[in-house]
Amino acid sequence: MTASKTILDIRGKQLKLETAADVAPFTTGVDPTTLTAIYLGGNSIGVEAAKEFGRFLETADVLQLADLGDIFTGRTIEEIPAAIKALLDPLSHKTSLREINLNDNAFGERVVPFLTPFLETNHSIRVLRLNNNGLGPAGGKKIAEAVCNSAPTDGSRSNLEVVICGRNRLEDPGAAAWAKAFEAHKTLTEVQMPQNGIRMDGAEALGRGLVACSELQIVNFQDNAFIDVEMDEEGRKAVRAWGEAVKTSWPKLRFLDLSDCMLSNGEGEVPPLLEAFNDPNTKNLQNLEELRLQNNNLDARSYEVLAQAVTKLTKLKRLDLQDNDDVEDNEHLDDIAEHLKAHGGKLIRTEEDEEEEEDVEENVEESPEEVEAAAEISVPLATEKSTFEKAADTLANLMSKVHVG
Repeated sequence: MTASKTILDIRGKQLKLETAADVAPFTTGVDPTTLTAIYLGGNSIGVEAAKEFGRFLETADVLQLADLGDIFTGRTIEEIPAAIKALLDPLSHKTSLREINLNDNAFGERVVPFLTPFLETNHSIRVLRLNNNGLGPAGGKKIAEAVCNSAPTDGSRSNLEVVICGRNRLEDPGAAAWAKAFEAHKTLTEVQMPQNGIRMDGAEALGRGLVACSELQIVNFQDNAFIDVEMDEEGRKAVRAWGEAVKTSWPKLRFLDLSDCMLSNGEGEVPPLLEAFNDPNTKNLQNLEELRLQNNNLDARSYEVLAQAVTKLTKLKRLDLQDNDDVEDNEHLDDIAEHLKAHGGKLIRTEEDEEEEEDVEENVEESPEEVEAAAEISVPLATEKSTFEKAADTLANLMSKVHVG
């Protein structure tokens, strides 16, 4: 265990804690009234152990961070609701709490009623991490509604800044509910919702909801579908909504990942989103540093638009176009590559380009100033799944199909 006067850290120990006696060695000698962070992730916590941690947290009135990610491995669906309630109830009114991490717990819809009271009650949270929880469309909708209900109604500023809710199979119902939550809070600086099975209607709702978040800096919606190839103009409404948002609403945007989002039909169609990058009225992309557009059926016409746009994106350092059409032999991409290189950036066309970039980064010693600057952008969620993650996905999806009557 890593412990100090203000931090309790047992993460990654792979402990199986069942009873209050199992917990005692880790809390003994730690004064909860001075605790600022608790890390329990990577251990398996049963109901009685959770209750003991809950009792310990009751007087943790300066707690700022609670890491409760991946704490139910091997636990039954009967155990998890009581355990999560025991851990969250003492945190509901902690005005000092700034970050809660609930990643990688296979909650499913059945556990959602035990999460929503905390989300509705605690208005101090700045960072909410709910990645890979098997929420499903109905569970994701209820979670989003709880977050929406926590938004101030008296005109005061919300504290919520970061929402990570990827790999939860939210689909369109969950996405639409999150759109309302984002619009209600208005203060989001980072939103990551990759791999959620969101389609055109949900993507459009999110684009319109996020318009209210003028301080947005980091957006990751990788692996959700933005167009319906069977429809004409109506099938492009999501891409148009995001194009309008880019043009009008996000002046601080630094990172945008829309890879694997089916932005084009692959028949020479230029997505309205890309046209927005090149629109003379667009003044909101001057801070964009990284743009990821992998596997979106883009072709020569889109590359021509991008070639014109990059000259205006003065801070762009990385453009990723892997797995689009004809990326290895196109004059517009050659122009983009030369332009980015001249400004200290790089175009990623192939996996080899990415590997080359990684090799260069490994061999370059960064100055303290560069390390600090890089830390300002959160590392996006990994899209490559490990064997463990695939197994977790299977369990999470099963859990999401369990309904409470």
